Amino acid sequence: MSANRPLAASPASSGIPTRTGLLSKLGIGDEKYPALTGVRALGATVVFFQHFPLREDSHITLNVMGFFFALSGFLIVRIYYQQAELTRKWLAGYFVNRFARIYPVYFLLLTVAVLAQHESRPWVLAANYTLTHALFHKMHLVIEPSWSLTVEECFYFLAPVFMLLVRIRNFFASFLFGCLLLLAALLVSTLGIDFLGTPAFVLTETFFGNFVEFFAGAYVALAVMNLEKKGSVRAAGSKYTLAGLAGTVVLGGAMIGVYRHVPLDTRAVAELVLINNFLLPLPIAVLYWGLIREDTMLSRFLSSKVCGLLARGSYSFYLLHTLIIHYISLPLLTSTNGYRPLYVGVTFVVTWLIAILLFLFYEEPVNILIRKSFRSKIRWTDGASPETRHASRASAASRTGET
Repeated sequence: MSANRPLAASPASSGIPTRTGLLSKLGIGDEKYPALTGVRALGATVVFFQHFPLREDSHITLNVMGFFFALSGFLIVRIYYQQAELTRKWLAGYFVNRFARIYPVYFLLLTVAVLAQHESRPWVLAANYTLTHALFHKMHLVIEPSWSLTVEECFYFLAPVFMLLVRIRNFFASFLFGCLLLLAALLVSTLGIDFLGTPAFVLTETFFGNFVEFFAGAYVALAVMNLEKKGSVRAAGSKYTLAGLAGTVVLGGAMIGVYRHVPLDTRAVAELVLINNFLLPLPIAVLYWGLIREDTMLSRFLSSKVCGLLARGSYSFYLLHTLIIHYISLPLLTSTNGYRPLYVGVTFVVTWLIAILLFLFYEEPVNILIRKSFRSKIRWTDGASPETRHASRASAASRTGET
């Protein structure tokens, strides 16, 4: 279509947001820590190619969930630390916010997966719909990557206590509480019941085994807030970014080396737990510290509007990609004996497009609707209207890149 056709209305004149206007409306480019927002898009991309590699015999296993968990720890503490309190009103608002962000997309895609799999077992449905499924060993996960949502939800549930412990005592008192929870979970895992299953299950697939990753992000958030009180957080050079990258590359390479020796024996699992759960969080924290403070090529790339837009759709993409791979792409690839890289590439692009549309027309509108509905029902005692408070908090969440 010619751009010079006189009857063609421009996006602005027709009421359709321009590209710049749409990105601005979504807060893309206005985030307080844009490079960290971009990490979500990069991490989701890595997960996709782990599940659907370009060549069937070139599968490389690399656990990148630590990056997501550390990012969640950073964001929750950065957003809620100063206001956290164990009151009914505050906790209600906090959990409604978490529910609004996580559950609507999960509910929609889980229902699609349940119908596709003809799943009807009551205990499986109950566990998956309540997001408690990944607390039970050998429980069927209707959406495979959704185990990490249970990990996240456990952190959300405990985060107010962690933050209050930091405020009342210090960070290490809160960290010690996390250690005690891990020990308690490991004790439960020796009872021979499905709940928390086995020690290996606790250490690899639950919040208790992965809590250090969340605390790594939380520590960075606390350090950033301390710097912000004193002035600008910006720093010259790139030493933190480079050091963090070097550490993650070395430890990531070590994990790839261990994963190559399949099936994994007890020693291999122990090595992976040591690297992923207890060593990798340190360079991730250093990397995030560098991405926040330093102006580098990596931080500029992750801060780009493209990465920002992809990051907005990354949650939908994360849950959606295995459904498209298993129920559409792989069956088509097998039945047509097609060119695998082409199928992988098309699946990758199409999944991102669907995920972004899901974010624009379902995830974000429903998230806002739930939050506004809740806030319209509570009493406002400080003179601010529900609309004013909602706008203020939504803006703050957008600026920090809330997940």
